[in-house]
Amino acid sequence: MIFNIFFAMLLALAFGLSLMIARADFRRRIIPDAYLFPLMLTGLALIAFFDWPHGLSAAVIGGIFGYTLAAITGFAFDYYLRKQGDDNISAPIGMGDIKLIGVGGLWLGTDGLAIALVIACISGMIWARIRHQKFIPFAPFFLIGAFFGLLNLAISL
Repeated sequence: MIFNIFFAMLLALAFGLSLMIARADFRRRIIPDAYLFPLMLTGLALIAFFDWPHGLSAAVIGGIFGYTLAAITGFAFDYYLRKQGDDNISAPIGMGDIKLIGVGGLWLGTDGLAIALVIACISGMIWARIRHQKFIPFAPFFLIGAFFGLLNLAISL
């Protein structure tokens, strides 16, 4: 019984942190570490105590894969923009996004991370086309994709 309450509290905390991350990215275009690190620790607690949604090895592999993939993408964009010589253009992916994708990999593993990234990219493109904007706050769309990735993992258990 006490473990069920602890489990529900951890999920509620993760949901609240996700909402704060999405709101901060929409409003200020940054993802604060003050929300990201507790989200990472919450995921680690769920994996360590409940072995949910997957084991520790899948979490570590997913976290490393997500962070590395996002970092390579971010540095490639940054290198390309610097090579163009235009200093007024900011990189399309920031360090907060890179850390968020790493945390998403920890929560979802590689399978759920793939689902989250596909949903995030497609929904972000649709939103940008409808709103005619160049800036896309990636965190809200990634968190929506992460929800569906987590749902897919929970159904497959």
